[in-house]
Amino acid sequence: MYLQHFGLRELPFSLTPDTSFFFACSNYQEGLNTLLVAARNGEGFIKITGEVGNGKTLLCRKFLATLNQGKQATTLIGTQDEASAAKAGLRFVTAYLPNPYLEPRSLLLALADEFRVELDANVDQHLLLKELTRALLSFAREGKRVLVCLDEAQAMPLESIEVLRLLTNLETEKRKLLQVVLFGQPELNDRLNHHSVRQLRQRISFQYELKGLLHDELERYLRHRLLVAGYTGDTLFSKYAVRKLHRISRGTPRLINIVAHKALMLAFAEGRQLVTGKHIALAAADTPETRRDWLLWAVFGGAAVAAALVALWVYLR
Repeated sequence: MYLQHFGLRELPFSLTPDTSFFFACSNYQEGLNTLLVAARNGEGFIKITGEVGNGKTLLCRKFLATLNQGKQATTLIGTQDEASAAKAGLRFVTAYLPNPYLEPRSLLLALADEFRVELDANVDQHLLLKELTRALLSFAREGKRVLVCLDEAQAMPLESIEVLRLLTNLETEKRKLLQVVLFGQPELNDRLNHHSVRQLRQRISFQYELKGLLHDELERYLRHRLLVAGYTGDTLFSKYAVRKLHRISRGTPRLINIVAHKALMLAFAEGRQLVTGKHIALAAADTPETRRDWLLWAVFGGAAVAAALVALWVYLR
């Protein structure tokens, strides 16, 4: 691979949602702050939506990692200072379900497993709910808050969404026993617009739409990932390569990573220390998700340039 050629410790554009590569651009930092504020508030559902490849899973893992740091309370937005945050004594018990495409009983069993609730193999749903309730009350007595993150929430059956809402009905005199964060594609909004889950929809107290990187953020994003991967040089991507990469990826982090990785491989194969626009174009042509848009741009953009040159030639005659 190209690691030694470019002086890297690890692959800088891996698709694995590694929180050490989290890039705090304005959009992602706002999303993280929204989650932290909502966790501090402690009520209702939270919804984070975004198109495929916009980094929802990475944001989710960064949120959980931040929430579960040694001094969780000091990471939460809304506290005046570190002392008051520590005084608040906020402690979180968290659960993460990467695939919530589960019927109601399976969803409850998955939550019970996350919370280390011991159950008989053939427990019925009534006892399952009872044991989960007992566990949530136990956490509350210990001064802990319970938060569940559901990734790919647009895939959840409506019946499971309703069971989740009923579970969040549990509360003390002060607060809810369970807080839920839904991460999903825009189809999640359509799902929540269904009449049968209107009560849950009304309980969404915080929401945020995660978008892609802006044009002026892409170069910093590339530098950040290269730096985390061990690169110590100036830059590996030319200005033109960065512009072309943003145009073909439309700022989608997953597509940026795929094309950037392939472009580095192409530069390495040529013995080059700089990724050029040609490398980006070739990498895009080899990537199904970007190839169609890139070819359309090449055809129609090239036609427009040719037409302009013909017009200029006629004018000069």
